[in-house]
Amino acid sequence: MSATAFEDRAAGALMGALIGDALGVGPHWYYNLHELRAAYGPWISDYTTPKPGRYHAGLKAGQSSQAGWLLELTMTSLAERGGYDESDFCQRLDRDFFPLIDGTPNNGPGGYTSQSMREAYRLRVQQGKPWGEVAGWADDTEAAERVLAIAVRDARDLGALARHVSGNTALTQIDATVGAMTTAFCAALGLLVQGERFDGDISAKLMARVRDGTLPFHSVTAPGQDAVPPGPERPRHAGQFASPDALIGMGYIAGAALDPDVRIEPAWKVSQVYGMPCAVYHQFPAAYHLAARFADDFECAVLHAINGGGQNQARAILTGALVGAMVGVRGIPERFITGLDRSNERLQLARRIATQAQG
Repeated sequence: MSATAFEDRAAGALMGALIGDALGVGPHWYYNLHELRAAYGPWISDYTTPKPGRYHAGLKAGQSSQAGWLLELTMTSLAERGGYDESDFCQRLDRDFFPLIDGTPNNGPGGYTSQSMREAYRLRVQQGKPWGEVAGWADDTEAAERVLAIAVRDARDLGALARHVSGNTALTQIDATVGAMTTAFCAALGLLVQGERFDGDISAKLMARVRDGTLPFHSVTAPGQDAVPPGPERPRHAGQFASPDALIGMGYIAGAALDPDVRIEPAWKVSQVYGMPCAVYHQFPAAYHLAARFADDFECAVLHAINGGGQNQARAILTGALVGAMVGVRGIPERFITGLDRSNERLQLARRIATQAQG
């Protein structure tokens, strides 16, 4: 594996996520597709400006929502610290983010604050609780949208990736299913940055890392493992999950996306097949389908994610990261790079992390 190819894939994953976020700023959260088409036409093909009264009103085409803002905060911490530093990350939230929000939804960078961050703000700022006691029960991809940067940085060490991703997720989202699905997504992203493909074999490759002890998912088929996961008398560490199903499921989804007898046409209708809401069990499957189907076509992947409506921004962030990791920066259409707000600065940041990840 050449260093150039690795670094291009790593930077492509980060830029792909930032692009996916910015593409969603205008048409975000239209659950009525007739309203979406009336507002933006039959096909959204580029960055758009939010309509008055919408969630990100006041932003311009190519700018980032709060999800992109927090992703960049995470990227900056990684770049400046040379890797994941939980204390530094938390300090940045305390110092640079929480003073900009007030705990209400329609406020703060990007014009909207997510559920998990509103809960963390309430417990951390208003009640003075320490980090480790401020996580909430939001069941969506809010953590995944930032920790994907950690996955890119740790792509060469899936064990560290799982520890760091699951630990950061648990800072704001406490649900074990959210943690498992977020860590599984990031483990797959790590393999793609290494040069693997997102296809029906992805689960077998990940399960091999479970069986050799690299990934902390329980598997009763692992040699020497108990049939029952450790109980409360044997405390689990962050990211030790009871079931590997979050890893196994993505392979079935990818295999179906590549099966000529199983078609979703047009592809943006993944939002209707897997669901338009924000929860992880709607968002990850749709992103997996699009990543497998359009593994070599970044434009088709992210635009079908956006044109499906609903929580299309998260769908595009996740899809953009996965496909960006496969095509690299060189495979992302130039207009998506140049049209992104502060594109040169962000590309330099992404390349800095990619160089550190290469080692």
